[in-house]
Amino acid sequence: MHYRVTRRTNRRIAPGELFLIDSGAQYEDGTTDITRTVAIGTPNADMRKNFTLVLKGHIAIARAVFPDGITGAQLDPLARQFLWRDGLDFDHGTGHGVGSYLSVHEGPARLSKLGTTPLKRGMILSNEPGYYRAGAYGIRIENLVLVVEAPAGAEAEKPLNAFETLTLAPIDHRLVTPSLMTAEEIAWFDAYHTRVRDMLTPLVDEQTRTWLRGACAPLTAS
Repeated sequence: MHYRVTRRTNRRIAPGELFLIDSGAQYEDGTTDITRTVAIGTPNADMRKNFTLVLKGHIAIARAVFPDGITGAQLDPLARQFLWRDGLDFDHGTGHGVGSYLSVHEGPARLSKLGTTPLKRGMILSNEPGYYRAGAYGIRIENLVLVVEAPAGAEAEKPLNAFETLTLAPIDHRLVTPSLMTAEEIAWFDAYHTRVRDMLTPLVDEQTRTWLRGACAPLTAS
């Protein structure tokens, strides 16, 4: 699941495979860490189903509302629940803290079975559930998220927090099985891509804009 290319393992990517790319860098205004899984050619039904289960977990974290002081260990199962129902899992944490001018993996906060640090507003973490089938393919969807204050309803008895998604990059529509998703999950997916398109369109050339419009089309229309 944490692959490093070597001359011995380097090979061409073939049609019908998945390409998982984990990338990031440090800039004057922040540190990035982003992973996308891209279909090469036409993905099979098994790939699409498991990608969708990972996506549902990613969305569950992105949409979570939780009392102030909740730990990463308490939120981690939200990302795994859909995989668990099929007897699947992933052997890394759902997310890690991200530093500024420090390490891209910066403690002590994390979304993990071992995450005991309370999550506080202003913390930046990754949201990166995945699934890895030995000898076949790997899936991971990673965005960075910021812990923010959540709007409290009239019945709320405790301060509530939520996550604001910071990363702006399309998620491959071709790997999604919409029939496995709820209306709320599809609405999140489409709203995310509308934001991605609107934020990035003014920053790219016309050829990229054309690609971006297709990559950010509503899931219900794809």
